[in-house]
Amino acid sequence: MRVNVISDVHGNTEGLLTAGDGADALICLGDLVLFLDYADHSRGIFPDLFGVESAHRIVELRTARRFDEARDLGRELWSRLDLDPAAAIEGAVRRQYAEMFAAFPTPTYATYGNVDIPDLWPEYARPGTTVLDGDRVELGGRVFGFVGGGLRTPMRTPYEISDEEYAAKVEALGEVDVLCSHIPPDVPELTYDIVPRRFERGSRALLAAIRRTKPRYALFGHVHQPLARRMRIGSTECVNVGHFASTGRPWVLEW
Repeated sequence: MRVNVISDVHGNTEGLLTAGDGADALICLGDLVLFLDYADHSRGIFPDLFGVESAHRIVELRTARRFDEARDLGRELWSRLDLDPAAAIEGAVRRQYAEMFAAFPTPTYATYGNVDIPDLWPEYARPGTTVLDGDRVELGGRVFGFVGGGLRTPMRTPYEISDEEYAAKVEALGEVDVLCSHIPPDVPELTYDIVPRRFERGSRALLAAIRRTKPRYALFGHVHQPLARRMRIGSTECVNVGHFASTGRPWVLEW
């Protein structure tokens, strides 16, 4: 059995077309939407609406953790456009989803990232794509559990939930062989991004579940350039499956 695993697609539709090559199934751990590319400020919904110079500025503010100033800039930019912000963003997300869900191979098992909009997924997920969040599925005799979304941050991305709600989803999985989530467990080496030089939010509930239930693997993304891409917690191999938007390469699990 071979499963290809990806995360943080962020608009890489071309890569999705071959992401499942050679595998019995593809697993996607979320963040399909590209709102703003921090490496290339000309890509994404934000620069399409407001231009590259505005994208440079907002990345600068967010990287410096000046989130209030970034929100003020966002409000100022929207005030210059004769557009409803929610409608404009949803329309752009819908266009991205239409392309990316059409590129998913059959079968695909997917969960949400923190920048995704879960309410839209049922409109675009085809019969060969199974969406899981707080759910389990058996593949090749192994049980995979999925937890989507992220925890609340000053960034206020679309699918951030409370620690309590997130922990309830983790608890609902019970014991699994492979624990799949968008965000990592709350371990400094796994949550620190070396490029913006900041810690992303990891989950204490995931870490507790790993220590308690000892899955074979814990797979996740979210941190694009982590200090450590993999490490062991007890007998569990924890793996950041990579920033698919930049690499276009899946991580392969075979047994």
